[in-house]
Amino acid sequence: MVQKVLLSKVKYHNKKCEYKGLKFDSLKERNHYIVLEHLEKTGQIKDLKRQVKFELQPSFKLNGKTIRAINYIADFTYLKDNKLVVVDVKSEITRKDKVYSLKKKMFQYKYGMDIVEV
Repeated sequence: MVQKVLLSKVKYHNKKCEYKGLKFDSLKERNHYIVLEHLEKTGQIKDLKRQVKFELQPSFKLNGKTIRAINYIADFTYLKDNKLVVVDVKSEITRKDKVYSLKKKMFQYKYGMDIVEV
């Protein structure tokens, strides 16, 4: 069965696309989802989720103004051997993004685990 793929240009020259009605930020992300979907179907992983939000710093008030929370959104999470795995699909360009690098460090500090970069 051929799946409909919707393409458009976005930041970092990746192409947004769609697979089984799900929207992905890049072809690489969609392709990795297909691999993870197969692993889940074959019982190698379980509880596959997309676009999972992790709070790195809560919102707070300062001088009467609300400062927004800082969140990291993982591309995928799943359980392997009953341990949470957090995955971010990255190109060489996005690996060097300063905001991502800072959020990755904050995530590692707060949650005591690494992000698997694909």
